[in-house]
Amino acid sequence: MSFSPSNAARAARDDTPAEARSMSEIASAIEIGEPGSFAALGTAFLTRLPAAPVPDPYLIGLSREMAESLGFDPDVAVGQEKNEFAGYFVGNPTRDWPSDALPYAAVYSGHQFGVWAGQLGDGRALTLGEVEHDGARLEVQLKGAGRTPYSRMGDGRAVLRSSIREFLCSEAMHHLGIPTTRALTVIGSDLPVRRETIETAAIVTRVAPSFVRFGHFEHFYSNDRVDDLKKLADHVIDRFYPHCRDAEDPYLALLDEAVRSTADLMAQWQGVGFCHGVMNTDNMSIIGLTIDYGPFGFIDAFNAHHICNHSDTQGRYSYSRQPQVAYWNLFCLAQALVPLFGQELPEEGRGERVVQEAQKLLEHYRERFAPALVAKMRAKLGLEVEREGDDKLANGLFEIMHANRTDFTLTFRNLSKLSKSDASQDAPVRDLFLDRAAFDAWTAQYRERLTHEPRDDAARAAAMNRVNPKYVLRNHLAENAIRRASEKDFAEVARLLDVLRRPYDEQPAYEAYAGLPPDWASALEVSCSS
Repeated sequence: MSFSPSNAARAARDDTPAEARSMSEIASAIEIGEPGSFAALGTAFLTRLPAAPVPDPYLIGLSREMAESLGFDPDVAVGQEKNEFAGYFVGNPTRDWPSDALPYAAVYSGHQFGVWAGQLGDGRALTLGEVEHDGARLEVQLKGAGRTPYSRMGDGRAVLRSSIREFLCSEAMHHLGIPTTRALTVIGSDLPVRRETIETAAIVTRVAPSFVRFGHFEHFYSNDRVDDLKKLADHVIDRFYPHCRDAEDPYLALLDEAVRSTADLMAQWQGVGFCHGVMNTDNMSIIGLTIDYGPFGFIDAFNAHHICNHSDTQGRYSYSRQPQVAYWNLFCLAQALVPLFGQELPEEGRGERVVQEAQKLLEHYRERFAPALVAKMRAKLGLEVEREGDDKLANGLFEIMHANRTDFTLTFRNLSKLSKSDASQDAPVRDLFLDRAAFDAWTAQYRERLTHEPRDDAARAAAMNRVNPKYVLRNHLAENAIRRASEKDFAEVARLLDVLRRPYDEQPAYEAYAGLPPDWASALEVSCSS
């Protein structure tokens, strides 16, 4: 078995079973360099190389749902071929790779913490290829597979704690309804890896329609390689936004798509209290996905200025700043695309005109983000009818949440229990606030607002519980799973994954997973090494 199908298997692609029921079929389903794929762009965009083997890999976590979405039989991972499965998805070949079937690391550049960092790239990720199933084409990538030409003095490895966090959060975000990369597996090895302390290695298999980032465009722009910049933009347009070809300027239309999808993503992040932690331009997806889970976190005690990344000493990527940072990143993307804008215009005056057009498109971000966030908050408050002042009502709640450091997820979930007329049912949410008078004052405004709503309490509560999750990946829940996994007990990873697959449902057997975090959780820190 090799990482990609043999030439014979490629020729027989049409005969591949609808479901890959063995490791050989799974390997054969992962194509590399197919027409229209990122790999087909050529060596200017990537470097092919084998993964660095790890000893004795073992399965820690598997998303059966993701396996089925790829057309893979998930039982292969736990059946007779489980060792071969684990070996494949950490990059261990069973024989030499054909030269045209090697995995690849992509090159890109970017701004990190607001500073131009120059060339970056996949420093510890290798893309195996892509799978076509049920009309979708998805890239399959290993994170933590060893050094690449873009590792910049790093070891190319990921560790157990960061890999479990990414595996769980990728799937959790998907089930929250937030665009994201997905995760198929997390596989471990006892190979030692040095971070602040000695840890053990792990590899996440992550899946997405594309891993192209803003930084890919910045790379070719910064190196004055306009032909390659155009080739990359054409790839993204043809693959994901073919309707842009009908626009007067397809590349301006591409920027507009990035602006809109990013604005929507930011509204969704803010709506669930999610903090990314490292919103560098090389961690921004051109198709609006949440990508690169490192020092992320869901807010527990609400602080509008919450910083989830211990390495972010200036608070650049705090919760309140995320929307503005996304706009700044889009400005960097627009600058990188400028050489492609207005190619049909006469050279004289072209530069000034295309810059003006790009600036107009960037303003679509503000025009889209603010209404999207207000609509999100209106839904979270159970408001079906749009009325003036709804944004002020939501902001008023955030102000007293911030002042009282009330739990973000529990506050919105428990608001559904309020009655339009009976204050005796307020306790589940009221008791989260130290300043009860402030809460009561806000609740009076909220109840008055509810008098304009046609839904009764039960219908409103049901609607609110469809948008306000009961379960999110709190840091202490991930930490419990990591600690047990470090002792070779992976049951908590599987259990937590199952809970997070149904974030909006009542799950009585797992009520403890929805409670306030324990006191020790406040001492947990995640950083760029996470």
